[in-house]
Amino acid sequence: MTHNEIWNAIDQLAASRGISCSALAKLSGLDATAFNKSKRLTSVGKEHWPSTYSIYKILQATNTTLQDFIKFLPPCDIVK
Repeated sequence: MTHNEIWNAIDQLAASRGISCSALAKLSGLDATAFNKSKRLTSVGKEHWPSTYSIYKILQATNTTLQDFIKFLPPCDIVK
């Protein structure tokens, strides 16, 4: 699971509800800019990952299960 895949899943969750990422953030009780594309990398290019708390909040606000959120992610191989 990559940085881009997580952010894409958040984008897809918002789109599936017919709202923008900004609206998703506000609906979740977060700052409207929390999911802005400009904030996904720091000024020096380091990846800024969404917190587990932010993911929890968007799942709760959209009544989405973790299992349904995972469907927005590409399949991954599990190494045993």
